[in-house]
Amino acid sequence: MSVNPIYQRMQLLTGTAALHRLNETRVAVFGLGGVGSWAAEALVRSGILDITLVDNDVVCITNVNRQLQATTKNVGKSKVTELAERLQTLNPRCKITPIQKVYDPNKPGEFELGSYDYVLDCIDSISCKVDLISRSVAAGTRLYSSLGASGKLDPTQIRVASIWETQGHCPLARIIRRRLRAVHFGGDFQAVYSNEPVIMAEQTSVACGTHKCHCPAYVPDDGSEHKDWCATKNVIHGSAVHVTATFGMFLSGLVIQDVVSRVEVLPTL
Repeated sequence: MSVNPIYQRMQLLTGTAALHRLNETRVAVFGLGGVGSWAAEALVRSGILDITLVDNDVVCITNVNRQLQATTKNVGKSKVTELAERLQTLNPRCKITPIQKVYDPNKPGEFELGSYDYVLDCIDSISCKVDLISRSVAAGTRLYSSLGASGKLDPTQIRVASIWETQGHCPLARIIRRRLRAVHFGGDFQAVYSNEPVIMAEQTSVACGTHKCHCPAYVPDDGSEHKDWCATKNVIHGSAVHVTATFGMFLSGLVIQDVVSRVEVLPTL
C-alpha cells in the first residue's frame, strides 16, 4: 500500500505500518472551540482519514483570538462547517463528517459512540461532558478529555493524568470527579488539565447572550433551536490561544501515541 506524500514526514517518524493504522483510525471530536479545533487539525495533518466533528455553535468575533476556524470574515457561520472545509483542503481524500448538533444527554442514541476508536471531549457544558465521558467509556471507546483551558496563561503548567489523579488549580477537574462519582462511574480516562491558578484580571464587559453581545443572532437552517452557550455561563474567563491550542495538541498527541504504540514493530535483520 502506497503512502500519500502528505504524510511522508510522519511515515519517517512512525514507520509505514503505524501510519497505515492512523489512516484506518476513526476519531470523533466533540466541541470545536479553542481546544477541539486545533486537536482536529493536528489529527488530520498526522494521518487520521476518518474524523467526525460535532458542534452546534457559530463563529463569534470573540472566537477569533483562539479558535482555528474563526476569522473576521466568517462571523455568524457554522463552526463545524467552516472547520470541515478547512480540513478538507489539507487532504481532499479525508472523510470528514460535520455534525451541527449539541451533544444532548437526553438523546443517548443520537451518536454511536462505540463506532469510533477515539472520542475527544472538548465541550464546556458539565452535564454534557459527564454524559459523553460515561457513555464513551461504557461503549469501549478510548476517550481523552480536556478540562479547564480558560483563565490560564502559562502553557508549561499543562499536564496529562488519570481523571482521578488530576490535582492543582483546576476547578473543573474537581467538579467532573464529583459528578462522575454521583453517577457511579467506575471507569478511568486520561485528562488534559493545567496546574495554573485561574486568572481573572478583569470581568467581562461584553454581555454575552443579550442585545449587547458582539455575536450576531443565529437561526439554524433546519429550524432547530440554537443553543447559546455563552448566555448560560455565570462567568466568562479569558482565554489565550497558546494555551487552548496546546491543550488541543496534547489531546491529538495522546491519540497518535496510543495508535502508534499498538502497532507491532518487526525487528530488522
